[in-house]
Parts: sequence; structure tokens; C-alpha cells
Amino acid sequence: MGISQYIKEIGRGPRGAKPLTREQATDLFGQVLDGSVTDLEIGAFCLAMRIKGETTEEMCGFLDATHQRLALLPATDRPLIVLPSYNGARKLPVLTPLLALLLAREGLPVLLHGMRTEARRILASDVLLALDVPALSAPEKIANGDVRHIHTQHLHAGLARLLAVREVVGLRNPGHSVVKLMNPCVGPSVVVTAYTHPEYFEMLQTTFHTLGMSALLSRGLEGEVATDPRRTPRYDGFVHGTHEVLESQQPGTASEVPGLPAEIDVATTARYTRSVLAGELPIPPAIERQVEHILRLADQTVSETPR
Repeated sequence: MGISQYIKEIGRGPRGAKPLTREQATDLFGQVLDGSVTDLEIGAFCLAMRIKGETTEEMCGFLDATHQRLALLPATDRPLIVLPSYNGARKLPVLTPLLALLLAREGLPVLLHGMRTEARRILASDVLLALDVPALSAPEKIANGDVRHIHTQHLHAGLARLLAVREVVGLRNPGHSVVKLMNPCVGPSVVVTAYTHPEYFEMLQTTFHTLGMSALLSRGLEGEVATDPRRTPRYDGFVHGTHEVLESQQPGTASEVPGLPAEIDVATTARYTRSVLAGELPIPPAIERQVEHILRLADQTVSETPR
């Protein structure tokens, strides 16, 4: 039936726009994902939401629609660690592959999902390929201690199509928020995500609580979920929606990280990652600390009964 009635509500500018209910947001986003609306309507939706911003109710509705349609990975033996990766490196090497492989070394199954949304960035998935970590062409069970990565297209084609709108209009849209929060797994999981702008912090907290998710939330590096190796951010943990501050932000920024290369290309990043895993270079303490928090959340996710 189209989404024009919703666009009328959300498209009246920062002062006149009205928030959608969770049910309305679910219907709207479902139609967008299903491809049942016109390109003009999708463009209007993206621009209207970019100006208005998402409320918690809207984000929960967008995630409801997404989770109803995703191709899900089978349950894993230990909680699946989900690493969304949609930004890549621009100034510093992308360390999401290192984070993934360190978690796998602790015996956890790890999934990285993502796709290119900006032309001139180094993707974590390309670094994983250079490290001989295979990509999945369809969802499948990931074994303990293994890392796999999958293109968003294989989780839901409509979601990948929505993300690609950025290449046309040059702006992010609600799809970019959804993919950083979604859980593409049938069984227990811990979603590791990050925010760049402080104004999103409260919305993300409330969304994880409302949906009863297990997650680690912190400030990211250039939009990636791996922490900045030069500093220790605040870490917020969620276990079945219950929130706990795991660590407060530490003051100061290191002037250098031993062994961290100045170049950000795929080959150099892969060599650095191999050297750290082999013990030839030290693990950045900030990354090591992030691994510890994720391990703790994974253990709590299976030991604590959802409330």
C-alpha cells in the first residue's frame, strides 16, 4: 500500500516531524526491505529519517522487521560473537579482524558481517580474506574457535539494497543503524557494536534493554567496533537486556602503539595482524581489554536466565 502516510509524519522537518510507533516502524521498514515501495519513496524515507533521527520505538520497530526477514545462522555451541563491520579504515589500520581472531583463539565462534558503503575505505572482510579466513556464501553454523564473514546480501538482499542508497544520496540511513544492532543468529549471541556520536548513546542503551539483547557497547574507531588501540573507552554491557557499566573511560591517549603500522592497506594490516597473533608484536592493551569484556558477556549470556 506504500509508505506515503508514514513519510507525511516523519518528513515535516526537525520541528514538525512526528515519531512513529513501534508497530508503524515495523510496517514501514518491512515494506522497504520487501521492495514493495518505489525508489522515490525509499529516497524520501532515507532523507526524512536523516533529518529527524531515530527514536527508540522506531529503532525497535526497524529491528523487528529485520529480524523477521533475516536469513539466520544456526545456533552455535557457545554464544556467537557478532561483529558488524560497515565502515573500514580511513586513518588507522582496521583492527576488527584482529579482534575477531583473538576472540576465536579463546574458543568462541565469531561472525563478521558487512559490505562496502563508502568507496575509499579498507574493509575488514578484505583483510580477513588476506588472512585466509573464508567468506560464507550462505548462513551456516560456525564452530567454536572459528571466524567467518558474510556479505549483507546473503543475510537479506533488501537490507543490502537499502545500504547501497548511500552511494546515490551520499548520506547514511536507518539501515546503517540497523545492521550495527541486529542479531543474525538463532541461538545465544553477543552483539559487539559501537557509536560515534554521543547523542545515539541513550537510544542504543534503551534499544538493547527493550529487545532483551546481549551486547557490548562502546565508542568505536572510525565507525568500526574494534576499540581505538590508543585509548580505553567506557564499556557498557547488556545481558538479556540488563545493563551494567563494565568499565569507565580512562583519561589520556597513547602517542603510539608498539608495532602498529602507519599504512592502512590490506596487505600491511594483514601482516600486522599475523605478527600480533604469532606473539611477535604485543596485543594492544585496549584490544586485549575489549576481548576480556566480550568473554565475560559470553559467559554471562549462557549462565544467566533472561528476566
